[in-house]
Amino acid sequence: MPRLGWRFLLGFSALPSLILVAFYIMTPESPRYLCSKGDKKAALQILEKMAEANGRELPSGILTTNLETELQQPHINLPVDVVESSSSNPEETKPCQKVKGPLMKALRSLSMLLSRKLVRPTLLLWALFIGNAFSYYGIVLLTTELNNRSRSCSSPTKATLHKSDDINYKNVFAASFAEFPGLILAGLIVDRIGRKRTMGGMFLICCAFLLPLVFHRYSAGITTALLFGARACISTTFTTVYIYAPEIYPTSLRSTGVGAGSSMGRIGGMICPLVAVGLVQGCHQTAALALFTGVAFTAAMCALLLPFETKGLALADNISNDKLQKPNVVKSSEE
Repeated sequence: MPRLGWRFLLGFSALPSLILVAFYIMTPESPRYLCSKGDKKAALQILEKMAEANGRELPSGILTTNLETELQQPHINLPVDVVESSSSNPEETKPCQKVKGPLMKALRSLSMLLSRKLVRPTLLLWALFIGNAFSYYGIVLLTTELNNRSRSCSSPTKATLHKSDDINYKNVFAASFAEFPGLILAGLIVDRIGRKRTMGGMFLICCAFLLPLVFHRYSAGITTALLFGARACISTTFTTVYIYAPEIYPTSLRSTGVGAGSSMGRIGGMICPLVAVGLVQGCHQTAALALFTGVAFTAAMCALLLPFETKGLALADNISNDKLQKPNVVKSSEE
């Protein structure tokens, strides 16, 4: 950074991502997606390869697509325009009918996220996404601001005009390694103590790391160590929320639910720079850190208030409380 600038750093950081192109080509398609498209033959082939790679055999039975299952449910009603389009000549179908079907389906999916059975987990999940993004990006920006040698509260105006040479990049680099223990910790505990306890506990520990900085300004080494611990905790919760979110929604709402939650998280990500940079550069470090601590504590309470734990549960195909509460059981072919 001090020598070449942020553009070269961004370019060098993007180079390793090219490796993902090879893995993208090698990655098989999702069997659930293929089933939703009615291509059961391709889905079965992928499932057979997965079973062979894991040294298992597929359970006996007939592979049924989600579309076939949904059409058998009496409570599911297709939009009128979709029924009309399927029974009429495609050439005579009006353009507005082609657009109205998918649009109504999308709006219906969004409204179902706030239905009676899902409104509580949805709102709590949105709060978790916002809290995660706000805390994570805030801690990243705080690491840079608190390691700025030229930052001085005697002249807030000058503090906003610091150069890249004023940043202690060694401490910023050291704090960035918190991502690794955060990811490893998530993998070790998420299936042992559950998703709710993982998120709630890590948010509370994050508060414990941030709280000392609220009351006292420590040396660069101690500050970096405390931010390292806080960032590791937030990395754990961020990873866990992306595990938990797909598990609480049924198949028909899974993508919409995760996408809506992730979008809410972007709101927190857009707001946090105004707080992390604005308050700290304006000599309000105590207020900024108190706010981040409060957001992390609120997110911890939201995680603990989630209505159910998804550890060990089967993925639901329809909105049903029973499927969200029963453990994962393999049914026999006769059933």
